[in-house]
Amino acid sequence: MPELGKVDRDFFDEYIYPNLGADRDDVTLGPQHGVDFGVVETGGAAVAMATDPIFVMPSLGFERAAWFAVHILMSDVAVSGIPPSHLSVDFNLPPEITNEEFATVWETFDREARAFDVSVVTGHTGRYEGCNYPMVGGGTAVSVGDPDDLVRPDGAQVGDRVVVTKGPAIEATGLLSIQFESLMRGDVADDDVDAATDRFYDMSPVQDALTAAAAGPVTAMHDATECGIYGGLYEMARSAGVGIELRRDDVPVLPGIEAACDFFDIDPWISISEGTLLATVDPSGVDDVLAALEGEDIPAAEVGEVVEGSGLVVDGEPTDHPGVDPFWGAMAEYMAELQE
Repeated sequence: MPELGKVDRDFFDEYIYPNLGADRDDVTLGPQHGVDFGVVETGGAAVAMATDPIFVMPSLGFERAAWFAVHILMSDVAVSGIPPSHLSVDFNLPPEITNEEFATVWETFDREARAFDVSVVTGHTGRYEGCNYPMVGGGTAVSVGDPDDLVRPDGAQVGDRVVVTKGPAIEATGLLSIQFESLMRGDVADDDVDAATDRFYDMSPVQDALTAAAAGPVTAMHDATECGIYGGLYEMARSAGVGIELRRDDVPVLPGIEAACDFFDIDPWISISEGTLLATVDPSGVDDVLAALEGEDIPAAEVGEVVEGSGLVVDGEPTDHPGVDPFWGAMAEYMAELQE
């Protein structure tokens, strides 16, 4: 297990995968390393579900932090292609949170859930000693829909095209630049710092995924979270038993990304990028998907192809899964510097 961040595949395969409880026929997609959601089919409906930590950073401001937290919960089921519909939320809060601060968090959850027609159906809320920011609980998002509308994470097929929205290091840039804006000022041009902090509200792939799936045919989708675009594409290829070839120069790179990643000394291509959608699309649907994304003002491009073989090839060079995301180390390093 890495010291920081999610477990790698070796740990998953040794400790988690062999111990998954009972085998049930209604589970049509179970836990896999690097896969965003699982699926149960019942009553003729596909029920996709995904669980994530509730991630709240008070330094962002509680409204902004809560916006990000609820979009994290909804994003992994959104890449199923079926719109999120239900939410379960568990808050294990630090003792110092005030009623007013929690009210801001919960009212933001309510606002964002209503915007996507999502209902909160159960949960738990309490203050407890030993609980600290930013991980203050967990939640499960659920999507219920027609099994024919489900976009499986292992559905990429040889000949499909690869579409990427927004580009690399969206989350790494958005969070680090807001958290450590005072350290960046003076070392980085003001316009670049402003552009980097503007990336914050790009940190949701929910609309990206729902837009792409509706325009389709989309064969697989993945949220480029830990280990970024390289890690996400590698996981998509592994899940489907195919290869993916990426043309890096074709990937959009939004303003502020390069300057922020240079300042924090992280590689944008392997850095966490919540908000970046990775999709494989049947060639017949690429133009429709790109047009639909453009209609929602979501930057996107066709950047590669699914091929026979295995793994990820970037500009002709085989590229392994990064294994460790540099974001977490940068966060710890600069948090210590800020506190000095």
